[in-house]
Amino acid sequence: MRATLCSILIGLTFLAISCESTSETENKSVVLIPKPQELVIHDGMFLLSNEATLFATPEFDTASGFLRKYFQQGANITLENTTRNAATIVLQKSDSLAEEEYELQIDGKQIVITAATNAGAFYGVQTLRQLLPANWEQPNSSTASAIRLPQLHIKDSPTFPYRGMHLDVSRHFFPKEFIKQYIAHLAMLKMNRFHWHLTDDQGWRIEIKAYPKLTTHAAFRNETLLGHYNDSPQQYDGKRYGGFYSQEDIKEIVAFAKAHNVTIIPEIEMPGHSQAAISAYPELGCTNETIPVLTKWGVSEHILCPNKETFDFLKSVLTEVIALFPGEYIHIGGDEAPKIQWENCSHCQQLIKTHKLGDEHGLQSWFIKEIEAFVNKNGKQIIGWDEILEGGLAPNATVMSWRGTEGAVTAAKQGHDVILTPTSHAYFDYYQDDHPDEPLAIGGYLPLQKVYGFNPVPDELSETEAKHVLGAQGNIWTEYIKTTDQVEYMAFPRMLAMSEVVWTGPSKNKEEDYLEFIARVEPFLTRLEALDINYANHLYTVEGEIEKRDGQLHYTLTTTTSGKTIKYKLNNSSAQIYEGPIAIEKDASIEAYLEKDGKQIGRTLTETITYHKGVTASISLNTTPHDAYGAGGKNALINGISGSDSRYGDKEWLGFWGEDVRITIDLERPTNIRSLKTRFYNANGQWIYAPPYITVRLTLENGSMQTVSTRLDVAPENTLVPVTINVEKAPAKVRQLQIEIPSYGLIPQGKQGAGNASWIFIDEIIVR
Repeated sequence: MRATLCSILIGLTFLAISCESTSETENKSVVLIPKPQELVIHDGMFLLSNEATLFATPEFDTASGFLRKYFQQGANITLENTTRNAATIVLQKSDSLAEEEYELQIDGKQIVITAATNAGAFYGVQTLRQLLPANWEQPNSSTASAIRLPQLHIKDSPTFPYRGMHLDVSRHFFPKEFIKQYIAHLAMLKMNRFHWHLTDDQGWRIEIKAYPKLTTHAAFRNETLLGHYNDSPQQYDGKRYGGFYSQEDIKEIVAFAKAHNVTIIPEIEMPGHSQAAISAYPELGCTNETIPVLTKWGVSEHILCPNKETFDFLKSVLTEVIALFPGEYIHIGGDEAPKIQWENCSHCQQLIKTHKLGDEHGLQSWFIKEIEAFVNKNGKQIIGWDEILEGGLAPNATVMSWRGTEGAVTAAKQGHDVILTPTSHAYFDYYQDDHPDEPLAIGGYLPLQKVYGFNPVPDELSETEAKHVLGAQGNIWTEYIKTTDQVEYMAFPRMLAMSEVVWTGPSKNKEEDYLEFIARVEPFLTRLEALDINYANHLYTVEGEIEKRDGQLHYTLTTTTSGKTIKYKLNNSSAQIYEGPIAIEKDASIEAYLEKDGKQIGRTLTETITYHKGVTASISLNTTPHDAYGAGGKNALINGISGSDSRYGDKEWLGFWGEDVRITIDLERPTNIRSLKTRFYNANGQWIYAPPYITVRLTLENGSMQTVSTRLDVAPENTLVPVTINVEKAPAKVRQLQIEIPSYGLIPQGKQGAGNASWIFIDEIIVR
């Protein structure tokens, strides 16, 4: 038998194996996600018959149990026990491997999985599963008497120990069986943590026997917001909504997770995001007023008061939670906790004075430390969102960094473990495509390619500090996700990309590696279909981009999958095959789509390009857009393409957080200018505020300067704020435009996000 070390290259429905040997090697179907660390392909095939047998080390009960069930349900094969040498499939132990490491060897006689632990053996089984026919995912769907598997050797282990997915069940509730399916999908992708967001302002979802009103009252809201939070006026459905998991449900789900080598991390929010609990037990709040479970999205100002009743409540709740969940972590939230009620609470102010806490941030830190001490005493560790850094971090806390990577950097430099889940790369409730047919989402823009390009280790960390990065997770918040189908649509295939980031490791060549990843995703969709997963298929979309070459404008069309033809129409012309960049010399409209075998697949891209005097200019900014809202880069502001009228997060809108923005546009040559137009997004419920004014400074051909300033009169209900600045009175041609856009500043009290820096979102700057 000849062995050759192989590298995985781009294929359409398979992975072509390119070998260092000069001998030709047969193309074999090897589609694995996440990609293993080492893969060696051998000549020859292994014949797996319906009389397959199994030998498994007794301690590998999780791995062998899963394998037996999979063979039985998918192919009606009962894996009978036999000896090590006689078995078709062997699960064997070797202490020389790391905790989650495994080796998979398929030769002409046996399939052998070697591991040191049950976890490693389980992951070896998941890899074998992906080598088996996709229709085995459906019960009793296989009728073949034997299948052929490539002979190969895989040596594989994870890059990060924490590989997670999150699901919010507070905003919308999902059945027990779906939660189990979600966990099973994580396990298939070698993810090992399920972060279960169980409590929030809009609903409490876990039975606590000491406080029965949490399920009879706090688990239900009187009605639910319709449409988007930014809609004006806001409307409601008038229907009672809710649900909860009994402790018996949770025990069943925890047992299911254990059988899939997944640890559940329950989240009990505190001190903010607690209106549902305060609604059931008003003594937990600072005002003692009777309030409803929150019926709209956003952040409530009602916050747990750090009094005896609250700490008694939380300790009783956590005692029951700790007993239900065997994992090492309890997530205590700690994010988005408005302090206005603490500021007006005499008890809170006395605590600040007595304990010399300085201010309300110090009080929150003290609150979290009190909870951490209780959790640690009961054998667990806490995780909190990065706001728990404010006022001082609890001694043993792990930080989940969501507002960017800054929290992770700060915590790691202090010697704390961190988990990366920034909005820029990990919020799967954001739009994944900018097509107008996408279902309503909270906002933002996070396409598959950006998830794949995520590196959980911030550049600012030293090699020693980077060891505190445990891993990363994808988050699914469900304000705008009502059904299980929509959860799956938002999760897949982005979960595939996140699994590869945390298992295989961050890509070192994002462009080439992404194409290779897509070449595996496309055939992997067959397995998702067999699993009846309602995935989002954006693989067959056409991407368009403006390019500037030698002062000329071109429009480039690309797609990520091979074997298809791009067709396009320019200004309503007949469809033609795309062969290269399209020259743009005036206002233009473009439609583009993919064809395969003469038929359109995927959706049609429709683009309108405004050819104005700024499109061939160069642009610079005093600051870079936020990583979560800068997909188009600075040139998005003068590329002739306007952003969506209903979404601020596509690649044409640029977002800046808490910063004054200065934009400099250098024109190709001195130019007569009549006006400058742009627009701002204004969605106060999402912390986005149009600026109070903008100033334009013109550098004229004769070297003089002219300044024009315009104050914006913005009604809060207006989501889009257009601005036109007339400059036709300039005495000479203009060489340069400098546009100064001040931040609105801190969000005022009484508004969503009060006390936080506001966002600015800027669209195309049209120069006429």
